Amino acid sequence: MRTLWGGEDLAFLLRCCSLLLLLASFSHGADMPTGSSLSPGNQAAPWLSPNSTFSLAFAPSPSSPSLFVAAVTYAGGVPVWSAGAGAAVDSGGSLRLSSTGDLQLVNGSGAVLWSSGTGGRGVAAAALQESGNLVLKNSTGGALWQSFEHPTDTVVMSQSFTSSMNLTSGNYAFAVDRPSGNLTLRWSSSSSGSGGGNAVKYFNKGYNSTFTGNQTLTSPSLVMQSNGIVSLTDTSLSSPAVVAYSSNYGESGDMLRFVRLDADGNFRAYSAARGSSSATEQWSAVVDQCEVFGYCGNMGVCGYNGTSPFCSCPSQNFRPKDAADPRSGCERKVELVNCPGNSTMLELANTQFLTYPPEITTEQFFVGITACRLNCLSGGSCVASTALADGSGLCFLKVSPFVSAYQSASLPSTSFVKVCFPGVPNPPLVAGGGSSGGSSGLRAWVVALVVLGAVSGLVLCEWVLWWVFCRNSPKYGPASAQYALLEYASGAPVQFSYKELQRSTKGFKEKLGAGGFGAVYRGVLANRTVVAVKQLEGIEQGEKQFRMEVATISSTHHLNLVRLIGFCSEGRHRLLVYEFMKNGSLDAFLFAGADAPKMPWSTRFAVAVGTARGITYLHEECRDCIVHCDIKPENILLDEQHNAKVSDFGLAKLINPKDHRHRTLTSVRGTRGYLAPEWLANLPITVKSDVYSYGMVLLEIVSGHRNFDISEETDRKKFSVWAYEEYEKGNIACIVDKRLAEEDIDMAQAERALQVSFWCIQEQPVQRPTMGKVVQMLEGIMELERPPPPKSSDSFLTVTTATGSTSGASSSMASTFASSALVAPMSTPNLEQQMAVGRSASVRDREIASHPLRSSEPYMTM
Repeated sequence: MRTLWGGEDLAFLLRCCSLLLLLASFSHGADMPTGSSLSPGNQAAPWLSPNSTFSLAFAPSPSSPSLFVAAVTYAGGVPVWSAGAGAAVDSGGSLRLSSTGDLQLVNGSGAVLWSSGTGGRGVAAAALQESGNLVLKNSTGGALWQSFEHPTDTVVMSQSFTSSMNLTSGNYAFAVDRPSGNLTLRWSSSSSGSGGGNAVKYFNKGYNSTFTGNQTLTSPSLVMQSNGIVSLTDTSLSSPAVVAYSSNYGESGDMLRFVRLDADGNFRAYSAARGSSSATEQWSAVVDQCEVFGYCGNMGVCGYNGTSPFCSCPSQNFRPKDAADPRSGCERKVELVNCPGNSTMLELANTQFLTYPPEITTEQFFVGITACRLNCLSGGSCVASTALADGSGLCFLKVSPFVSAYQSASLPSTSFVKVCFPGVPNPPLVAGGGSSGGSSGLRAWVVALVVLGAVSGLVLCEWVLWWVFCRNSPKYGPASAQYALLEYASGAPVQFSYKELQRSTKGFKEKLGAGGFGAVYRGVLANRTVVAVKQLEGIEQGEKQFRMEVATISSTHHLNLVRLIGFCSEGRHRLLVYEFMKNGSLDAFLFAGADAPKMPWSTRFAVAVGTARGITYLHEECRDCIVHCDIKPENILLDEQHNAKVSDFGLAKLINPKDHRHRTLTSVRGTRGYLAPEWLANLPITVKSDVYSYGMVLLEIVSGHRNFDISEETDRKKFSVWAYEEYEKGNIACIVDKRLAEEDIDMAQAERALQVSFWCIQEQPVQRPTMGKVVQMLEGIMELERPPPPKSSDSFLTVTTATGSTSGASSSMASTFASSALVAPMSTPNLEQQMAVGRSASVRDREIASHPLRSSEPYMTM
């Protein structure tokens, strides 16, 4: 009698279990050994990255639902790479890693459509990494082939796209030009009859204002950063050059950012949320889609129906090649060689046949519009011509068998297309989008004229009413087209008129604050954008110099810097327009007492790090180093998410055109309590002066206590001196803001912040760290040594005397500052008296005027 489980049954069961375990391991990010395969069948499990962020599987082809494409897709279904650049297989096809180590895309018939070419090179397994990179590895884990080095049409975050690579999509290709670093887009088609070697480069442009593209780059690479910035890197560049900002750059979240060459020939940046099957466009290289060569196919004419491009044929002498696909192009109903009579040139108003250098077989002449038409008519190989009406006098004869046209009412050019006589133009569009003849056409024209007359009358009446009643109302003021671009602008600042800003601020009615550079007012632009308008005071520069400095400030972009939107320069009126910070300035959270909004420790520390990053960018990452000269809580603004943004950068030089690094004591623009000793010792001002000011601000963030306030709580000592004494005793808790007592604070983080602040406020600039080091110390990347006391009696005087930069009165002042201002407790009135030791009354009066004793300043001082 046969048993229920025989030896063969048990062996079969074990094989099934082994296969299930193998498939399970593939689906959880394990390496796929040689012999593994995928197929379009529903039973096949996809290959997943370790955290299932990316998957490799078959999906229906966009061109035919019965065919399938093997693609790496982001969670949700957004494709980022495909085997064979989108080659499709039938339901019997597969993607397999052969026993020889060759990754192959095989059709159901057994034909290999694409392979990685790695057979016999020692490939042991394939792995899909969490970055989306498909890697073929040897037995030691070394990468022998990876999809990041063979992109198809997409570049994702952490992927480097070099000048030796190409993105392709249909007839279009994208590349980074070497040595200019320009982005280039090309069209080519072997089916055009011109040969596969001919191509049209319809886009060749560089974007970054700090990188002219004239220098030679050895190995430019395009990178999509996780913050939404498309940048260019090269060994000859000290820092990445910004190519473009995504419209949502800086926004966080679980999302994928990527750039892609789309099937319409445009190069765009996208973002896709995890789990979403669609991506949102954030930037495009070619702003006008109709300027993409070949967008509407051969002999197709691109135009706009509202904001969307659409394709049509030049005239009724043509018909679409494929009625179901408007982009397939057009063909003549009667070929020119078969014309029953003569050929003629049909005029196309406001139309231009696209011509990009180097164009394929295009002839160029300087002739008038009539000669441009006749020259093409008499030329046997000419199919169309374009006469530009832009003052250049150029005429282009199109002798290529593939031409692409653009039609728009804004184009001044006139084009001609050769057709068999008689030429039949396209009828004008009427209501319903069609055309008619005879009496029905006449009735349609009558109806159209009546409707047009009625609409024109209504528009005229509305215009008259607006002119009489609403012309001077701020609510209905002129909304310039430039306002619509403010939300996305990342280049030159917008220039406003004084009248516009006066209207947007309601006559400078709602004052947000006042500082050393002028008052700030709340304003609302015509497009409802809320802004902060700063009236500058004490401008010493001329018009040209002022505009140059404003351009420098506006070109400084960082997530932790307040963005300059625009400016006004009319006569004596000099104003700056900044983005509005909803949560105001940091001092309102630190020093407003019991009424101050609560700021937890985690937010405070994030503000400290964000501020340090912003200042680091000014010091070390800008094209020109910017010394802020007035770091204080009033100049640290908070957006809706309490992200820190530094304001007032660049204004010190704007107010005083002299070199701010060698500013004399009588031109000090800083604030009491945050000035570095070298300000008062008449020494050169460097980035280390900002480090000192930041150290004082960091101490205030931790303590919630003004550094220059004297109280019994600190034994009448300067707060920084008292805080260091408590730090030496190990009393960290008594330094931390008492309002955080109920919160579970990370005391190790608080102690690290205190140590960094004590290092920053060292008297000697050489002992202070750079802001880049400050960021590393706060983030715990760099080891921290125990800081020395932020005072050393006459040490600062010694350095001052040794350099020969001070003598006489300045030395006396430095000695007084070193021995008294930082050590001995003093009341506030005595501070100005001791600062004035050894100087004349007139100099002292100028100093005191430039050092107002500000105990607090509302909102911000931008």
